[in-house]
Amino acid sequence: MPTRRNLIAGSAAVASGALLGAPAAASPKQKPTVVLVHGAFADASGWNDVARLLQHDGYRVLAPANPLRGVTGDAAYLASFLDTVDGPVVLAGHSYGGFVLTNAAAGKSHVKALVYVAAFAPDAGETVQDLQLKYPGSKLDQTALEIRQHPAGADGYVKADRFREVFAADLPRSVTDVMAAGQRPGDLSTLGTPSGPPAWREIPSYFLVARDDQLIPAAAQRFMAARAGGHKVEVSASHVAMISQPRVTADLIRKAAR
Repeated sequence: MPTRRNLIAGSAAVASGALLGAPAAASPKQKPTVVLVHGAFADASGWNDVARLLQHDGYRVLAPANPLRGVTGDAAYLASFLDTVDGPVVLAGHSYGGFVLTNAAAGKSHVKALVYVAAFAPDAGETVQDLQLKYPGSKLDQTALEIRQHPAGADGYVKADRFREVFAADLPRSVTDVMAAGQRPGDLSTLGTPSGPPAWREIPSYFLVARDDQLIPAAAQRFMAARAGGHKVEVSASHVAMISQPRVTADLIRKAAR
């Protein structure tokens, strides 16, 4: 049984060690920050339910605004944003957001996992249009797009009367009508700009395939997941799987984080 003298001596040794800079006890493993990237025709609010679930589990969540002004600028913006985030990161992207993060995460050693949610995962040289049309089934064609000119070029919107069919068929029309009204357009240059070297060649990847997607055919999503050697989960959902299936989406991000 330890004596009073031994206890006092032990306490003194611990105190001396602390003063001299001896290593402190190991802290629990740091949870990664989850960065959520939206795509075209949407904004960061599409991630709200997923963010709420992850925050409840103690994750720090950030959902920056994707500029949607072109692949090169969008990827540079996200890359600069990632440089401001300390510690490990799990990076998740929806739709065109996957194209952006594939380029932005290249060379970022603190990005530990990539999660593609009904998203593009291009290889070097591929474009959005290449992947969207690689397999039949996309309803985002010329008849569904509304083009609006702006001083630097042109933006593409999904026509209001086609928005639910193309983008979010498993959500109530009362919701999709509001989403259509507030959609953020993508600059048309994004369709034909080739991707750079893909981050998924160096960083583990996870894919949520939306079986009922009318924008990126499920076959294309499966192809990209297999090519990347990623972990794949499938769910019955429209293109906005993170809205209609937030728990499945959050579960996959948690898996990537672990």
